[in-house]
Amino acid sequence: MTKATEIFEKVPSFDYSESASDTDPQAFETVVRSRRSTRVYTDESVPEEVMRRCLELTLLAPNSSNLQPWEFYWVRDVAKKAELARLCLGQPAASTAPELIVCVARLDTWNRNRKLVLEEMECSEREVPESALKYYRTLAPLAYGQGPLGIFGPVKKLIFWLLALRKPMPRGPSGNADMRVWAHKSTALGCQNLMLSLRAFGYDSCPMEGLDTTRVRKLLGLPRTAEVCMVISAGKRAENGIYGEQVRFDPSLFLFEV
Repeated sequence: MTKATEIFEKVPSFDYSESASDTDPQAFETVVRSRRSTRVYTDESVPEEVMRRCLELTLLAPNSSNLQPWEFYWVRDVAKKAELARLCLGQPAASTAPELIVCVARLDTWNRNRKLVLEEMECSEREVPESALKYYRTLAPLAYGQGPLGIFGPVKKLIFWLLALRKPMPRGPSGNADMRVWAHKSTALGCQNLMLSLRAFGYDSCPMEGLDTTRVRKLLGLPRTAEVCMVISAGKRAENGIYGEQVRFDPSLFLFEV
């Protein structure tokens, strides 16, 4: 009988292959090196088509178990955008920006999205490995379900600890705090896709954490299970839009070979 954990232990026999496209490493390096946190923007607007394409590319970011625990709110209403800039403490990166996107981590949409993944698999014309189906039917609910008020968290933490005495074992998410970390990690990957996409189209951005996240959540009418990860502004950088040279410390402080 196929084990649900087999998807981790063996290469599944998916009836699918996809060749890697040719890429331009120099072009990508240019995008990465020219991305800067822009504090002041010009009045030039970002074309709607560019914004839509960048937001679509945002959703192609890798994410945990393909459960996509994120939402991105392109704030277009003039009054809401002005209020959002105020809630970003009035910083020029927000108040001068033609576009503002609120990036939200969702702690509660994993089960809906799990079911969507299962529907895609079950309706696929290709054969889907039983281990993949079992993962989404059995393991995912056990891994991400925390119970009412997170009451399963301590129990799961103990179970994971006991199982890990014998073999390698994920230690979470055990409780709502772990779910917050889990959701924000995937959302942050989407944020990076968004910023690099904007730069690739010739526009600039700034990720902002200096904001009143509680009031931003209320502005958008979000539930408590939705947490603002950051607000990203977008536009064309002004001449005084970059406050100084990019500062990075010695790579030996951060890069290791073991």
